[in-house]
Amino acid sequence: MNLYNLYGLEKKDSWFCNITYMVRKKISVILQLTKIMDMNTEDLLNQIAFIKEIDKVKYIQRKTKLFNSDRCENDAEHSWHLALMAIVLAEHSNEPIDVLKVVKMVLIHDIVEIDAGDIFLYDSQLNHDNTDEERLAANRIFGLLPEKQVQDFIAIWEEFEAGETNEAKFARSMDRLEPLLQNTSNNGGTWREFDVPYSKVYEKKSIMKEGSQTIWNYAEGLINESVAKGILKKD
Repeated sequence: MNLYNLYGLEKKDSWFCNITYMVRKKISVILQLTKIMDMNTEDLLNQIAFIKEIDKVKYIQRKTKLFNSDRCENDAEHSWHLALMAIVLAEHSNEPIDVLKVVKMVLIHDIVEIDAGDIFLYDSQLNHDNTDEERLAANRIFGLLPEKQVQDFIAIWEEFEAGETNEAKFARSMDRLEPLLQNTSNNGGTWREFDVPYSKVYEKKSIMKEGSQTIWNYAEGLINESVAKGILKKD
């Protein structure tokens, strides 16, 4: 049944039909826009939930202390520092890198510690590499985001943990350099506090050369200098 029959209209009343058609079309558009707005609102709420959750990173205490300080660094400070280091030191990478990608890696790599906790690099009992607890944490915390971002964040985190791409190698170099600089500024820092020997420091720090030979050469010099100063014991 057409609109003329439905409303008992004559052809001369076609203006009414045109108006009715236009109103129905506008209502359809409004409904579609409302649906899109509802989806955008849901995404925003999920993103805000994630932003609130990662505030907990500020409460995760690391073993290393701030430069020339007796206060422990927290994970948020650590990640921020690595991000700036990556920007400043990018020219020393062994290979061309996407600096923004490196910054993303170092900013999110420790978020999983909200659930999994911080594992000291030189811990003799726990493995510092990726664990099942960290995987569960990644799925839960990044899972707070909209689906389109969940996969992106997990992929960046996984790439950092794998340490195979040029960006991941350089990001991991930054992650190993910062605490070394902190310890040398604090008269040995965690090396002396936890009786960490030269061989273990050298083993853990030498990974830096995969991301930057230049930075590793500098770091190796600091390690040897620390031995000479007596703040790092040689086996």
